[in-house]
Amino acid sequence: MNKNIYNIFYILNHIFNNTKIRLNYTNQFQLLIAVILSAKTNDEIVNQATSKFFNYHKSPESIINLGEEKLKIYIKNVGLYNIKSKNIIKLCQILITNFNSNIPNNFNDLIKLPGVGRKTANLILNEVFGYSTIAVDSHVFRVSRRIGISDSDKLIEVEKDLINNVPKQFLKNAHNVLLNFGRNICKAKTPQCISCPIKKFCKHKL
Repeated sequence: MNKNIYNIFYILNHIFNNTKIRLNYTNQFQLLIAVILSAKTNDEIVNQATSKFFNYHKSPESIINLGEEKLKIYIKNVGLYNIKSKNIIKLCQILITNFNSNIPNNFNDLIKLPGVGRKTANLILNEVFGYSTIAVDSHVFRVSRRIGISDSDKLIEVEKDLINNVPKQFLKNAHNVLLNFGRNICKAKTPQCISCPIKKFCKHKL
């Protein structure tokens, strides 16, 4: 475990504190749909797919009325769109029937929704409800291992290491901070180690 975690997050939080999620949306429901669509697909493609779609469809009822086949037309450029369209229709039905068309605000209910995994559930809890959860995507996973917060090769263990070791004052924004650090500096194939602001604390530095 890296003993300089406080220093690492102090520096990164100063740089990336104001970064926001790249997905476009106007309400909680649309964010959930956008995050589901973003699995195995970059945010730009998702935003292109939802640019017109979200203008007309802002609720579970609206998507149910739209139907699966017409939904596919909107999201056809999104990866795994056939599976995602089926999951979204099922999810909308569950939200209407069990949650009065609202997004559940706890992990156990979210994780049961079709198309929702740990990453999506944690991201929704963090972005929508303000919980100090950390969504571990490929960037967060890679960065956490490189800088020595975790040495596990399992997503859930990396998530636990982050929750247990990130200083509390930085925990709520930790996902966005690590995500943007991974996208912009600690890149997968070409990490910018020479110009990295935390290189003196990093265990991976070249």
